[in-house]
Amino acid sequence: MSWTDERIEQLRSMWEKGLTASQIADELGGVSRNAVIGKAHRLGLKSRPSPVKATEKAKPARSAPVPKPAAPTPTPAPRAAEPASARPAPAPRA
Repeated sequence: MSWTDERIEQLRSMWEKGLTASQIADELGGVSRNAVIGKAHRLGLKSRPSPVKATEKAKPARSAPVPKPAAPTPTPAPRAAEPASARPAPAPRA
């Protein structure tokens, strides 16, 4: 399918009437919705607001609550080294 002058005029007319790209594609036949959008863009036709209403904003996804970090465990204070005489002698190896 090629874009003839007649089909381009049909596209302009339907675009200005507010038909959706899908409706225009169905009416013209032989073109996809994306082809209509691309041609309208290349022709510099006015962009239109999204058909999704502003009041129908997507609901935020519910996520699992973020767990609070556990309180850090206090580190024990370093102990003083025992004198060598207080340590038991190592066991002899067999």
